[in-house]
Amino acid sequence: MTISRDDMLALDSQLCFALVTAARNVVSIYRPILEPLGLTHPQYLVMLALWESSSRTLNDLADALAMDPATASPLVKRLEVMGLVARQRSATDERRLDIVVTLEGRALRDRALEVPPAVIEATGMTLDDIVALRESLRPFAGRKLVTNASE
Repeated sequence: MTISRDDMLALDSQLCFALVTAARNVVSIYRPILEPLGLTHPQYLVMLALWESSSRTLNDLADALAMDPATASPLVKRLEVMGLVARQRSATDERRLDIVVTLEGRALRDRALEVPPAVIEATGMTLDDIVALRESLRPFAGRKLVTNASE
């Protein structure tokens, strides 16, 4: 597909616009699916990271989620109030606070297993389509892509 020079500044030609609107629409798909779990989309992401590796520091968790610790902290606090996670002193370094999944948080994981199939159904895409789309977004995901346009 070729875009003329004049069309390069068209809104629909912008990668940033396509990504931001797609992200907003994907989150809106998750919202009703996560509601029965009592989780918002950002809280769900925190729980996913902790289900993969419970006992993470706030910095480790924030790094895994590609967000600042100041953004992750209120999410963790809310999940702690909900009884899904707890903060505890590290067994190896008592200066360090680890965030761990509670028994209630582990039980929620079983219910969360229903989320991916529901998302697949809601999008009308096949699993292969979703995997291909996710893989095509890898260059833009997380904090790994850092460029300096002035260099």
